[in-house]
Amino acid sequence: MGIENKAAFVSGAGRNIGRAIAVELAGRGCNIVVNGLTNRNACEETAAAVRASGAKALVAMGDVGDSAAVRAIADRALAEFGVIDIVVNNAAIRPHQPFLEMSEADYHRVLAIDLHSAVYTSRAFLPGMIGRKWGRLVNVTGMNAMRGHATRAPVAVSKHGLWGLTKSLAKEFGPHGVTVNAISPGTIRGSKDSAPRSAEQMAETLRRIPLGHPGKPEDIAALAGFLCSDEGGFVSGQMIGSNGAAET
Repeated sequence: MGIENKAAFVSGAGRNIGRAIAVELAGRGCNIVVNGLTNRNACEETAAAVRASGAKALVAMGDVGDSAAVRAIADRALAEFGVIDIVVNNAAIRPHQPFLEMSEADYHRVLAIDLHSAVYTSRAFLPGMIGRKWGRLVNVTGMNAMRGHATRAPVAVSKHGLWGLTKSLAKEFGPHGVTVNAISPGTIRGSKDSAPRSAEQMAETLRRIPLGHPGKPEDIAALAGFLCSDEGGFVSGQMIGSNGAAET
């Protein structure tokens, strides 16, 4: 499907959606750069799953919210694989903090990881894609990008900005053979959340999903796999929801 023997960078790949995307792309024949911030053991587990699919894996730990760290990660990735054809910007933090109580440092930390990281990784790997006239950028946004969320203002700002970045880069780099899309997951089973839902809150969440159940990380991974494949090659500048028909 066009990505055999290509190489992909996946941020936040140690668990949940990031791990599922890494494994999905590996199953399609793609070598993977597995990125995480602190949990190396989880990233090594993802790398082992990638290798079990017959693909190569490089674990490249580092803070994607820091431009210098991204440059170092990119250097390692390019030294290992020569090229990076696919970038999946999945890393995110989603703290619950009342707007008037959060510090400026807290606010800017969310923006660094949830938004600026996609700028840094895109700038690091786009030149190679342009040179080969082929590339895929996939940004993981979320329903916060469209409807906002009380006590998560910086997350909503970041995810909405990521949607704007997606549309802009799709227009700028489409002539160079690069597609840029966003995936907006709904409620996904097992996703990290700093404020776990009570049974009553989860029941209310499920009532808002017409399909009646949360999604799985593999649901998001399958969509990412399609967008990175040749079959998804005419899809660009889009934010595609995978949310069981829940209102965005």
